[in-house]
Amino acid sequence: MLALPLPGLSGKFGVKAMDVEGAQLPRLGRELAGAAKLAGVKGVFHSDELPAYGIDLEQVNLVRTQLSLDDADGFVLCLAPQWQAELALESVLDRARMAWHRIAQEVRNVVVKKGAPEDGTTSPMRPLPGGARMYPETDVPVFALTDERWQSVVDNMPMTDDERKLRLSSYDVSDDQGQQLLARELDDTFVHFANDLPHKGWASVLLENDTANPELCAAVLQVKEAGLITRESINEIIEHYDSNLPTKEEIAQYGEANGFKPADEGDLSAIIQSIVAERADFVKERGMGAMGPLMGVVMQAVGAADGKVVSTLLREAIQKLSE
Repeated sequence: MLALPLPGLSGKFGVKAMDVEGAQLPRLGRELAGAAKLAGVKGVFHSDELPAYGIDLEQVNLVRTQLSLDDADGFVLCLAPQWQAELALESVLDRARMAWHRIAQEVRNVVVKKGAPEDGTTSPMRPLPGGARMYPETDVPVFALTDERWQSVVDNMPMTDDERKLRLSSYDVSDDQGQQLLARELDDTFVHFANDLPHKGWASVLLENDTANPELCAAVLQVKEAGLITRESINEIIEHYDSNLPTKEEIAQYGEANGFKPADEGDLSAIIQSIVAERADFVKERGMGAMGPLMGVVMQAVGAADGKVVSTLLREAIQKLSE
């Protein structure tokens, strides 16, 4: 049990009294108890309500004697572990000092018992937000910021949206690809691998496989650029390896074993020439309009082949026949 002397406050703590509507009238004792409860205690005893609660008059007089109090002085008692009682009485002292000045500006809580307001009275919760409460942040220790640390922070600031757009403008990607890379926060990954890859092709692969390992995506595209797998097989190969990271040789071997190796360009050219010659009348009638129908026929005939290479060779064959 700890005691706090409060000079000049005897008879000013008040006792429980109701207004005509049954709500408790404000009194200092209740405010002091509310302040103490912020430390987690259930309440305090003040001198105006004693003797009571098992504390007799003799014990009250002993407290007054031990604290060397006059008749005009009051006191507050708190029964709790020492550390908690000290916190509670410190809060009570601050609240009692406020009583000499003005009502505190604060957020208050309606007293609720059994799921409903008890009688309309309120108790203090916390100070209103403001400079005194918000700054400095009392839960964070003071940190000395050196010039070197500050410069390090400034030098490593994240890029702004405008800076990211400007960076992408130096790469050969379409406007739509650039917008998608920025919107999906893939621009850093794109830039990291872009130097060794065709920019538009890398952007397409990355956007089509945005949840896959980007290192795997880049490796598969490099194998394709080496002419060892077709463009159409890239997404299937990435899906096959999923979270694994095979070597380029393993990717090429998988492509060959599963029919993803492009047809030899010499053989491909001969197949296309043969298909165009068989449909010479159709080609002469439609001209370049024959590209679409013949593209499907050629792809069916050659199996695994790079669509871009097929398109180029087919266009050359049609143009040669149309001359």
